Amino acid sequence: MFYFALTDNNGVFTFANITAIGKYKKAFGISILYAAVSTVITLLLAYPMAYFMTKLKISSQRMLFMIVMIPMWMNFLIRTYSWITILSNTGLINTFLQKIGLIDKPIKLLLTPGAVILGMVYDYIPYMILPIYSVMSKLDKSLLEAAEDLGSNSFTKFKRVIFPLTKPGVISGITMVFVPSVSTFYISQKLGGTKTMLIGDTIEYFFNSGPEHYNIASAISMVLMVMILICLFIMNRFSDSDDGGVLM
Repeated sequence: MFYFALTDNNGVFTFANITAIGKYKKAFGISILYAAVSTVITLLLAYPMAYFMTKLKISSQRMLFMIVMIPMWMNFLIRTYSWITILSNTGLINTFLQKIGLIDKPIKLLLTPGAVILGMVYDYIPYMILPIYSVMSKLDKSLLEAAEDLGSNSFTKFKRVIFPLTKPGVISGITMVFVPSVSTFYISQKLGGTKTMLIGDTIEYFFNSGPEHYNIASAISMVLMVMILICLFIMNRFSDSDDGGVLM
């Protein structure tokens, strides 16, 4: 990849491919925005779900854990295509809303930015739940009891005890969701259409356009990889503990 990124079609060393990446800054920006939004939504959903799981009996925890894992066992393409049948004009949502009289004609849900973000959240939320649940299930209950004995209310207990102790799981989950989200291409193609060109779509387009475009595709891939490494470094800096944190 580095060789193609730093050479032209004749194999001559050049920075032309790197300097040409500025043309695709919009795709980079949209990819980062979508990945950030989907990561935040995933965290807001996954954290209370993980907390709820830890409050159940062991048998119930295992059952709910299996339910969370089931989507990960399904083929990625099938998971994405399932949303097409749900969000299309003749899909489940529009059909239901029309039957109960809330809408007269179908609402455009498919081929929108919201559909892309929804697909990302659905596909990657297990990667957020698992590390948070893993850390949260190991919390020392005596610390929570001590906080209550000292007069801490629920918010103070969460702010001063629960969240700091579960931060490594949160950091790990954020990384495991953001990295694949920022480089995805299939979700945006099927749920966002041709108008939603993420950086992953751009890379795939150039690689499929023939060997003469391998150089620019490799250059974009290299820059994306550097961006991901920077994000991993930043996430590690925010982590106060190596236990359950991001590994580099």
